[in-house]
Amino acid sequence: MIDLYTFATPNGRKVSIALEELGLAYTTKSVDISKGEQFKPEFLAVNPNNKIPAIVDAQGPGGQPITVFESGAILLYLAEKTGKLMPSDLRGKAQVTQWLMFQMGGVGPMFGQLNHFARFHSSKIPYAIDRYTQESKRLLKVLDGQLGKSDYVAGAYSIADISLYPWVAGMQSYFPELFAGLTRVPQWLARVGSRPAVQRGMKVP
Repeated sequence: MIDLYTFATPNGRKVSIALEELGLAYTTKSVDISKGEQFKPEFLAVNPNNKIPAIVDAQGPGGQPITVFESGAILLYLAEKTGKLMPSDLRGKAQVTQWLMFQMGGVGPMFGQLNHFARFHSSKIPYAIDRYTQESKRLLKVLDGQLGKSDYVAGAYSIADISLYPWVAGMQSYFPELFAGLTRVPQWLARVGSRPAVQRGMKVP
């Protein structure tokens, strides 16, 4: 059994989608970051970086419990554990991993900053909003171009798609103007979003 510490954010949903896709048994432990629950000692014992998501796998390597935090690391761990959602050959692994890092290092931070400055910051800072808007558009254009090569980001459906989907779906809801002129990203969103496991994972917690 896997304990999933999570909240209703794109990073949290990445892991719940993966768990649903892999059919792994898990329990959900909600960590309400809006109330500061991520700073409680019991959660810090799981993730000292006070961020969701994190997992505790009671049946980790060698049958011993293991704790994993950082959403990208969790996706890699689950793929390795099950032998699914990641190619077995080195070339295929490199393709999936680089697009996972594209999400972790680019899409997540840039989309997150745009969301913060455009929707939640107490005062509007035009420079920040413009900077993160332009970078978000650039990243979406890169993704749109990549999807011209195959139906999924790195060939077959993988943790690369899972990592990107909640972030891109959220941006489509809050900033639809960013998607003007894109043709393949909306199709990919519909394709991935139609998967039953994705629909279940997006509802967790």
